[in-house]
Amino acid sequence: MNLLKFIKAQFRSVARFSPTECAARVRAGDAILVDVRQPNEWVAGVADRAVLLSLADLTGKRVRWKPFLATHDGRELLLYCGAGVRSAMAAKILAAEGFKTANAGEFPEWVAAGWPVIPPETAQSQRSR
Repeated sequence: MNLLKFIKAQFRSVARFSPTECAARVRAGDAILVDVRQPNEWVAGVADRAVLLSLADLTGKRVRWKPFLATHDGRELLLYCGAGVRSAMAAKILAAEGFKTANAGEFPEWVAAGWPVIPPETAQSQRSR
């Protein structure tokens, strides 16, 4: 990703929703939950139904992000990470590119809200369906 585009995107504002606010959208299939943490962070578990797409890939070559975005254009993307910072960055980048996005906060909030946590292997196999 171009550094100037990245910097400009960070001045955008995006909505920040709690897991409770996101849950109905995800369960209804109206939105897609995306975990933007690094793969080594997924080892501790991921939110059920989350697609695993790191921020590093989004700002880099987009090996996983490019095909994902091509097949999910028009759906709302709800992004979470470890502390809510990377998810905000990712949401702003994608919003600047015309995607409907929101910062869905941090993984511990999803756990505290009672959202099921699954192993990353299970999440990866769900994504490939």
